[in-house]
Amino acid sequence: MSKELSILIPSRNEMFLARTIEDILQHIESDTEVIALLDGAWADPPIPQDDRVNVVYVPEAVGQRAGANIACKLSRAKYVMKVDAHCAFDQGFDRKMLEAYKETGDDVTMVPTMRNLWAFDWKCMKCGKKWYQGPTPTKCAETDFKGTGKPCDGKDFKRKMMWIGKERPQSNSYSFDAEPHFQYFNEYCRRPEYKKDLETKGITESMSLQGSAFMCTRDKWWELELSDEKLGNWGNQGIEVAAKTWLSGGRVLVNHKTWYAHMFRTQGGDFGFPWPNSGKDTQKTKENVKNLFWENKWPKQKYPLSWLIEKFWPVPGWTEENLNKLRQAKST
Repeated sequence: MSKELSILIPSRNEMFLARTIEDILQHIESDTEVIALLDGAWADPPIPQDDRVNVVYVPEAVGQRAGANIACKLSRAKYVMKVDAHCAFDQGFDRKMLEAYKETGDDVTMVPTMRNLWAFDWKCMKCGKKWYQGPTPTKCAETDFKGTGKPCDGKDFKRKMMWIGKERPQSNSYSFDAEPHFQYFNEYCRRPEYKKDLETKGITESMSLQGSAFMCTRDKWWELELSDEKLGNWGNQGIEVAAKTWLSGGRVLVNHKTWYAHMFRTQGGDFGFPWPNSGKDTQKTKENVKNLFWENKWPKQKYPLSWLIEKFWPVPGWTEENLNKLRQAKST
């Protein structure tokens, strides 16, 4: 029997995959399933058996976009929601998202409000000092050990699980600049149209997406090729999904009635990105995205990219010169 929603989790060497799935199962209220794709490595810790969870192992790594597509091929649900393997969720988030689609219609890609996930603290087992999540430490953060004025020389550190979706900051508006780079579009939250939609609907428009979670119909996933492997195996998916949704005549919306929390990993070491993330590959993906949308080469678009920039104008990181150059690009 078909589910209402399939949650797709492409994963590679993710230490919090099992915890993310556990969190999802604790908070879903609709007929929702999880499809987790293990890309080139088994889950560690392993994922407990559950009828609502389908785990797929791929022995040779295929990348995040391909992994998400494999997971989506196994879905028979009307809606799919791709999420990263290090997230926590609001109670009933699936029900609240499905209810929102009854108001908006299905020509929409939707995300919940995004919080930051406080997954764990580090604790020094010698002095008891605790500090915020990050790479495995090589030294203690305590600089005044027992009032001596000297740092603690402890070498034994343990993770203390927190798993809290921090209420501040909360992110509800995103954009991309002319490079393109992802941007938080906080200025848009002060505009009258945003405030009106928030007050009357609890749902607002967003120019782009962060990419760690997004929901759409399964038909739209395939129709718009929202995880196009030709663009690259990793990176810039938020821009890809948002541009394809808007330029094909749909809308990108943020549902303020629910939230998810995403753990950010930008400090490198063993607290970096689990997929191979060479600068060369990332740059190539960025170039592919820019070539497709900046030059209006996507066959399924109804509008040029300049239309989207004008809709949200002014947009951080875009000059009049940038916009005029877009206007001169030929349509497909």
